[in-house]
Amino acid sequence: MSALDHRSPAAIHPSSASLADVLERVLDKGIVIAGDITVQLLDIELLTLKLRLLIASADTAQAMGIDWWKRDPYLSAPALSIQEENRMLRERLERLEQALERRNGHQGDESAAD
Repeated sequence: MSALDHRSPAAIHPSSASLADVLERVLDKGIVIAGDITVQLLDIELLTLKLRLLIASADTAQAMGIDWWKRDPYLSAPALSIQEENRMLRERLERLEQALERRNGHQGDESAAD
C-alpha cells in the first residue's frame, strides 16, 4: 500500500472544501468575461464578434438591471401571453385593412360610374 491510499479526500484536494465558498462568492458578486474577435483580410474588417459572459445569481443580475428572462417568450408565461396577444392584434389589423380596402374599392367603382 502506498502513502496515498491512507489519505482522506480533503487531504488530497484541500481546495475542494472551499469550492462551494468560491461558487457562492462568484454568484453573489458576479463575474464578467469579455472578449472581442475580429476577422480581417488585407486590413478590411470582415467580421467582428463581441462576446460578453456574465456569471451571477438571478438576484445579483436583477440588482444589476439584467432581467431579460422575464420577457423572453420561451422562459416566462406573461411573455407568452403578450406574444399571443400581439399575434391576435396583427390578425385583427389585417382583417380591418382588408375590409377597408374592399370598402374603398367599391366606393371607387361607384364614383367612376357617375
